[in-house]
Amino acid sequence: MTVTAAVFTLALKIFAGCAILALVIFIALLFDGSDRVLNAKMQRRVGPPLFQPILDIFKLIGKENIVPRRAVRPFFMAAPWVALTSTLMIFLYIPLRPFPAVLGTEGDMILILYLLILGGVAMAIGGFASGSPIANIGANRKLTLMVSYEFPLAVVIATMAWVAFQVEKPGVPFSMETFTTTSIWFSVGKIGLFGVACLFLSLIMVIPGETAKGPMDIPEAKTEILDGLIIEYSGVNLAMLKLTFALRALAISVFVTSRFVPWSLASMIGTGGVVVGFFDFFFFWIKVFIVQVIFVTVMRTAFGRLKIWQASSFYLINATGLSLIGMLLLSIDIMVRSRLLG
Repeated sequence: MTVTAAVFTLALKIFAGCAILALVIFIALLFDGSDRVLNAKMQRRVGPPLFQPILDIFKLIGKENIVPRRAVRPFFMAAPWVALTSTLMIFLYIPLRPFPAVLGTEGDMILILYLLILGGVAMAIGGFASGSPIANIGANRKLTLMVSYEFPLAVVIATMAWVAFQVEKPGVPFSMETFTTTSIWFSVGKIGLFGVACLFLSLIMVIPGETAKGPMDIPEAKTEILDGLIIEYSGVNLAMLKLTFALRALAISVFVTSRFVPWSLASMIGTGGVVVGFFDFFFFWIKVFIVQVIFVTVMRTAFGRLKIWQASSFYLINATGLSLIGMLLLSIDIMVRSRLLG
C-alpha cells in the first residue's frame, strides 16, 4: 500500500468513525426518549416529550461544573470523560449493518468486554472520588453488580467464540463479523439450539445490569440513595454521564442484535444493491429498537428494584448457571456432529 493510499484509508476511517459516533449519540438519546415515553404510557402517565433527553443534554452543557470541596478533583473530573469515551469506542468495533465495523479486528468481542468494564469502573471511580457517602454507596453497588454480571457475559462471549472456531471461521473466532452473515442459530444442531437459547437468555439477563435500569437500578436508586454515584455531578460532567447511560443501553442492545438477530433484508430476499442496503440500515436499527424496548423498557416497567445481594445472587447463580448449561450443550452438540461427520 502506497503512502497516499494509506493516508486516504486513514482519513476515510476517521470520517466514518465521526459520522457513526454522531449517529449513535443521536439514536441513543432518541431511544432513551422513547424508553421514557413508553414507560410512562405503560404506567398510564403523560410522560415527557420524545426529545426530552436531547433537551436535557443541551441544558446541562450550559450549566456550571461544580466540584465538591472534599472531592479528589483529577479523578472526579476525568471519570465522565473516560466513561463516555470508552462507551463510544464500542460502536467502532461493532458492524452496523450493512456497514462493516470501522475498527474491526480479530478480537472485537474481547475488546468490547473490556470497554464495557472500563466505562463502568470509571463511573464507580467518579463516585468514590466525589467525597460523598451517598455516592460511595452507589459506587460500591456498581462494582458489586459488575463483578456479578460480567462473568456470565464473559462465558457467553467465550462460548460463541469457541463455536465459531469449531464450525464457522477458525481464523477469527472473536471477531464481530463472524456471525454477521451466518447466524449462530443455523450453525449448530438440535442440541446446540438449546445451548444457543441458554446463551441468549443469559445475555438477556445481563442487559438490566449493564443498563442499570429496572430491577438492577441499584447503583442510582433515586428513591433510596438519590442518584447514587452521580449525585455530586453537574453541568457538562453530568451531561456526559447521562449520555453514557443512554449509550450503554444502546451498546448492549446492538451487541445482542448483532450476535443473535443478525438477519438482514439482503440475505432474506437474496439480493443486494444501494437501495436494499439503505433499507437494511433502517431494518437493523428497528431490530435494535425492539430489543431495547423488550429487554430494557418492559423489564424496568414490569419489575421492581432488587436489593444488591439479590441481584448478585441472581447473576452468580441463575445467569451464570444458564450460560454454563449453554456452553455444555454446545460442546455436546459439536462433539456429536463431529463424530457423525467423521
